[in-house]
Amino acid sequence: MKHANIAVFVPHNGCPNQCSFCNQRTISGTAKQPTPDDVAAACETAMRGGCDGAYVQLAFFGGSFTAIDRAYMLSLLEAAQPYIKSGFLNGGIRISTRPDFIDEEVLTLLKKCGVRAIELGAQSMDDNVLALNKRGHTAADVESASKLIKAHGFELGLQMMTGLYSCDENESFMTAERFIELKPDTVRIYPTVVLPGTLLAELYLSGEYKVHTLDQTVEICSVLLEMFGKAGINVIRLGLHDQQDVREGYLAGGYHPALRELCEGEIYYRKIRSALEGKPQGRYDITVSPQEISKAVGQKKKNIDRLAQCGYICKVHGDERLERFEIRVKKCF
Repeated sequence: MKHANIAVFVPHNGCPNQCSFCNQRTISGTAKQPTPDDVAAACETAMRGGCDGAYVQLAFFGGSFTAIDRAYMLSLLEAAQPYIKSGFLNGGIRISTRPDFIDEEVLTLLKKCGVRAIELGAQSMDDNVLALNKRGHTAADVESASKLIKAHGFELGLQMMTGLYSCDENESFMTAERFIELKPDTVRIYPTVVLPGTLLAELYLSGEYKVHTLDQTVEICSVLLEMFGKAGINVIRLGLHDQQDVREGYLAGGYHPALRELCEGEIYYRKIRSALEGKPQGRYDITVSPQEISKAVGQKKKNIDRLAQCGYICKVHGDERLERFEIRVKKCF
């Protein structure tokens, strides 16, 4: 079934502190707080846009939804109720929040209002990294909130960041392993992007913070994709949404409008390189699913060029019988 998400941003509202990386005006493209009328208008617009046969979900993102003023939170949820009752929002409501603002009382309230999925901005499972980046919560908060959310029957989503201040690739892999232990339904991976007006921008410009390059980001995130994939966990987002404010305003970091495709291309390169290990140099046919040919070739034929530098002249073909990330290698004589 096709999914249709109606996103309503609540930028920075409810956040008790300013995280090192956060500039919500740039990330969300706005600093205006939505009203109940805005929620209704978004749903009406989506209805006119045609969502027949789709799994439609209203998503409140950008801030810490359960930490905002309770009356304001309820007013936003109440605005969605007619669309839940009519069956248009057949996927209910999705929210994102902080792990330290989850408890029995708010979960009971959210359940009554039609919330089905809760995403936690965990970012890291290393307490030192969390503290240095001004997160204001601990890894234990993530664990306890995740277990409580699942116990109440919600879909659990976890969000992580790579390349934070004082974070290396080992921390990212450790965080992913801890996430997998919590068995979330979904994960979002956000490589750190340095935005103006943030603590990270100050640290970066002073030379104290060495941000990951795009190549480093692709290498790390491609491994994370494989880790979550093997665990049966759906990575529903990799990288910030492509928008002008970020694209034109960021200072440094692993930003690319097609970051996921780059990472999946890196997975294919490793698989092909591994399959060719120990084989004589020469010409080879590489077969993948037809839908995956461009990723196996790599952006601007990057994978083909790297393989050629190793002495393997490869041509990629499609075969409908192959699954995603499945490859076949055959020597050309």
